[in-house]
Amino acid sequence: MATTIKVTAADVSLYHVAAAQLGDATQWWRIAQLNGITDPDLSTFVTPVQIALPTVDSSLSSGVPGVSA
Repeated sequence: MATTIKVTAADVSLYHVAAAQLGDATQWWRIAQLNGITDPDLSTFVTPVQIALPTVDSSLSSGVPGVSA
């Protein structure tokens, strides 16, 4: 079962959530994908919203898959 947390505008963005919960801010896309979120900005969340967190996966490299510098 996936872990869930509540986020609000105070959490700022999925980057911050990923850094705190997964240990890697660049894995924000995993949280977004799991929850059907397209924008990492949480400033529009007026009330707490429950989101699911993916499991920590240290085998993933940093960054968004398929995107190179």
